[in-house]
Amino acid sequence: MVALPDESLVAKYASGCNEAFDVLLRRHQSRLFSYILSVVKNRDMADDIFQDTFVKAIMTIKQGRYSESGRFFSWLTRIAHNLIIDTFRQAKAENVVSADAGETDVLNRRELSEGNIEDHLASVQIDRDVRRLVAALPDNQREVLEMRYYRDMSFKEIADLTNVSINTALGRMRYAIINMRRLAERNHIALTV
Repeated sequence: MVALPDESLVAKYASGCNEAFDVLLRRHQSRLFSYILSVVKNRDMADDIFQDTFVKAIMTIKQGRYSESGRFFSWLTRIAHNLIIDTFRQAKAENVVSADAGETDVLNRRELSEGNIEDHLASVQIDRDVRRLVAALPDNQREVLEMRYYRDMSFKEIADLTNVSINTALGRMRYAIINMRRLAERNHIALTV
């Protein structure tokens, strides 16, 4: 039976000869597992995907839905590839993070903690500094910036309201931001926590 081609072994397995599938498994297991492991880079995950691949292959053959004549290993690889994609999609959807993955505690991060008094005070100070910088801008730049950020207006709405072109409104916004950066740098104002 070891000398039979894959297609003959698939046909024998479909008609009830379990030994035929054992031969197929031994023939392709090493190469298929190496492929899966090279993609997922995790032995446990590779084991799971490898087993799921053969379970799916068994089910498909038993249901009489296998029709890849002459390309059994390619068919197995395609099943494995699709399972790998599904695994990564599921992990991404669940947003799973292992705290054991690195040397540092990934859950001990500032952005995951509740705010504290220092953060609040820094935020209040930044807000004051930004308002001072905005107040120091030329009138036309301050007007565009306030409409955009404080009133959430589109550049089209700003252009219509101020009777200028959209490009002029965009230019004023650009210069407002450049001027605010210069003023912050000149006055040693940090605008981040």
